[in-house]
Amino acid sequence: MKIFEIVGGVILLLSCALIILFGLMQDQKQDQNMTSAITGGSYDSAFSKNEGNTKEAILKKWTKWLMIIFFVVTLVITIVPVYLK
Repeated sequence: MKIFEIVGGVILLLSCALIILFGLMQDQKQDQNMTSAITGGSYDSAFSKNEGNTKEAILKKWTKWLMIIFFVVTLVITIVPVYLK
């Protein structure tokens, strides 16, 4: 294997492990359904209106960027060696 493929594989493994870890650390989003409308339950709060700086927003942002990195590195590792032969 070329060094390029080894480094790409390590990046893939790290990004995959971090995606799983960050995904498990995120809270589940509660759906507002008909029951909450009837009972008056609402999940709107001051925290949900200010969620740009919360732990959830940071985890969501990192997960998104890690998925982009995973996708791009996968494509690069798959396509580039074909043209370098």
